[in-house]
Amino acid sequence: MAWILLVFAGLLEVAWASVLPATEGLSRPVPTVGFLVLLSASMFALARATETIPLGTAYGVWVGIGAVGAAVVGMVLHDDPATPARIGFLVMLVAAIVGLKVTGGH
Repeated sequence: MAWILLVFAGLLEVAWASVLPATEGLSRPVPTVGFLVLLSASMFALARATETIPLGTAYGVWVGIGAVGAAVVGMVLHDDPATPARIGFLVMLVAAIVGLKVTGGH
């Protein structure tokens, strides 16, 4: 269950990071509330996951899911560059996330 919570927390990180630009520096109320709700839910799920999963492993996986997810959202929705090198580094990041899961125990 902790790993499911951790993946959910990571996906929520992608969501709040994706909403962040719409807040325009936290000056627009509706997107800002959405951002804060998503951020809080992500932190809560991460905190619950760290009750079972070692902190370094949980945090590394959470950040990795968020980084890969935000990069993919940027490429798909915001015309961020999708160069072969960038995609290759994202693949390596996914490999590192899997490595943390495999070696992290629990």
